[in-house]
Amino acid sequence: MAVLALVVALAALAAVLLAGPGSRMGWWSFGTGLTVVLAWAAYGGIAALVLGVIALLLGGRRGMAAVAILAALGAFLPPFLFQRTAKSVPPIHDISTDTGNPPTFVAVVERRQGASNPIEYGGPEIAAKQHQAYPDVRPVTLSDPPARAFERALAAARAQGWEIVAAVPAEGRIEATDTTRFFGFKDDIVIRVKAEGAGSRVDVRSLSRVGKSDVGKNASRIRAYLSALGS
Repeated sequence: MAVLALVVALAALAAVLLAGPGSRMGWWSFGTGLTVVLAWAAYGGIAALVLGVIALLLGGRRGMAAVAILAALGAFLPPFLFQRTAKSVPPIHDISTDTGNPPTFVAVVERRQGASNPIEYGGPEIAAKQHQAYPDVRPVTLSDPPARAFERALAAARAQGWEIVAAVPAEGRIEATDTTRFFGFKDDIVIRVKAEGAGSRVDVRSLSRVGKSDVGKNASRIRAYLSALGS
């Protein structure tokens, strides 16, 4: 029983570890990786956990049974936490610090050919969902004049590790692409710097190329960026 529990647990754990890389290497679509591979990994983790507990109760090879239980938890928890997070945020994938007049993409438009998510902002309905879920996502005002603020904004974008696609000081526009580590999702970012009073206002928009929900990634990306910019 302990051997079976360990085999099932390791297979489930392997599925978790391969869900993202498999999508990146083209073994399956990102949708399959997210919904099918991770789901079966979770089911396998549950099965291995049950088998491991039974093996412990029956006695014999308890060390192996304990390892199987740990591996089973490692297989079950990531999909479980992912689904829990997905249910806690609205199914949106376009976040902007200015929902009334979102920064517009220019340079990344050609790169988004084939993307399932449109580049046009979704309007008041999306804005309402964003404000309810992420009320803290707001623009940042800097005391620097626009030229200096633009330099700071560009430096902060580079520090995030994003691929800079365009930097146009005359328009106060910076465009970049961020690739997530595990699944390799590409999200596009546009930053707008403009004069406001004696200083400058910085707005940021982050948009996923695929997926109905970003599971909060775009909002967290904007938060991290603006925090680094304002520090």
